[in-house]
Amino acid sequence: MSDTSSAAGPLVPRRATARFMFPHPAHWIALGFGSGLSPKAPGTVGTLWAWLAFLVINPWMSDRSWAWLLAGGTLIGWWACTMTARHLATPDPGAVVWDEVLAFWLILWLVTPTGFWGQLIAFALFRYFDAAKPGPVGWADQLFKGERGKPVGWAQGWGILFDDFVAAGCTLVVIALWRFLWG
Repeated sequence: MSDTSSAAGPLVPRRATARFMFPHPAHWIALGFGSGLSPKAPGTVGTLWAWLAFLVINPWMSDRSWAWLLAGGTLIGWWACTMTARHLATPDPGAVVWDEVLAFWLILWLVTPTGFWGQLIAFALFRYFDAAKPGPVGWADQLFKGERGKPVGWAQGWGILFDDFVAAGCTLVVIALWRFLWG
């Protein structure tokens, strides 16, 4: 698939659709197997998909398996997010939700065992940090930000993942402080 650009002009952004997702494996991954195609709050829908997927696969996963899945998912996700952002001609497309998936899996892995309410609190905290981008999350979001209309490079692909990992870190710090002070 080629970028949507002309030799003389800027890249023309595209919208992610099911038709866009089907022909390329990077799109499947980056769009969270379709969860990022939600017309409303794709990041939240992608995080909900991650939560459901975690609940399904966690009984068969060891800590070592989770570590390998997250490490491999990060490397493959970097490629998938970069390619998908390039093909959409957008530095950080809202439909790309693999970053939410990996970051929320990391959170759930590290807070487990915890029940539904603990997972719900982790979900709410993560969505707050990811959407509002306070402090270090905002810094991380801007660090690798590309310009709209310019080619998307590997740095922007990494940036898609990086700010969500920082949001996950902030979520985990809040949970750890809560457990330390009131646990």
